[in-house]
Amino acid sequence: MNKKDFIAAVAENAGVSKKEAELVVKAAFEELEKVLVNGDKVSITGFGTFEVRERKARTGKNPRTNETVKIEACKAPAFKPSHVLKEAVNK
Repeated sequence: MNKKDFIAAVAENAGVSKKEAELVVKAAFEELEKVLVNGDKVSITGFGTFEVRERKARTGKNPRTNETVKIEACKAPAFKPSHVLKEAVNK
């Protein structure tokens, strides 16, 4: 499912137009991004938690040349699904 399909499904489920659903989905993703950029986390009960995790600097290998490469430390967005979502997916 891509973004367009997702918006159409949200519109149908909520009984609103695709334009309205697009605005809501876009606003929700923008707000999620803002919160993560600020270093906070978003917990949605029954769905999961979005957060930013720190990755330490490490060494890796270039698979083509087998050369050792230094990978810089960085921050990465992460999602941890809730128990409810895990059960729903595994049914």
